[in-house]
Amino acid sequence: MAKYKRILLKLSGESLMGDQQYGIDQIRLNDYAEQIAALVKSGVEVGIVIGGGNIFRGLSGAAKGFDRVKGDQMGMLATVINSLALNSALINGGVRSRVMTAIRMEPVGEYYSKEKAVDALAKGEVVIISGGTGNPYFTTDTASALRGIEIEANVMLKGTRVDGIYSADPEKDASATKFESITFDEIYARNLRIMDLTATTLCKENNLPILVFNMDQKGNLQRVMNGEPIGTIVHN
Repeated sequence: MAKYKRILLKLSGESLMGDQQYGIDQIRLNDYAEQIAALVKSGVEVGIVIGGGNIFRGLSGAAKGFDRVKGDQMGMLATVINSLALNSALINGGVRSRVMTAIRMEPVGEYYSKEKAVDALAKGEVVIISGGTGNPYFTTDTASALRGIEIEANVMLKGTRVDGIYSADPEKDASATKFESITFDEIYARNLRIMDLTATTLCKENNLPILVFNMDQKGNLQRVMNGEPIGTIVHN
């Protein structure tokens, strides 16, 4: 029995690169699709938000001279590309899936609305929500928090390349310790940037817990849904 009935899965664009330096690694993409398909077949309702950092990141573009608004819009389009790729992989694996966009761009994707998203989830479709919030100056973490709250998800699963939240960067500090659980208030007090502050505050104020785990280790998504103690849970 799955621990959560409806989830919002946040995937990073960078993770889709796999061992590449840019773009989408087909092996990693298919691996993600297989893990998501297993959840759907077990009855879990899955909403997904994917970042676009493997193609273009607005903040990085701004640092190189792009207008910030244009840079963020380019980043939004990058999330659409990633969403279309995952949608294709899911459909090829026999899973019903649809892409919704925060900005109108039919027929690339259906314009997002909560009602349509929730209806699709209830019918067993994976709903991939792309384009961020549709506005500049907001990250895909904030989009994940917003969409997770809107679709009334039980939890936001934040798939990363690390196995949870640490007291410091474990890649730089050997003494860093991992938290099994931590409150939103502790996140603020320790200044741990698991997400941007807007996203963290949205989750806190709307009581949406966040579970941070290593998505790149195959099988971890199912282990999370089985209630195994991996990753770090953030809660009120």
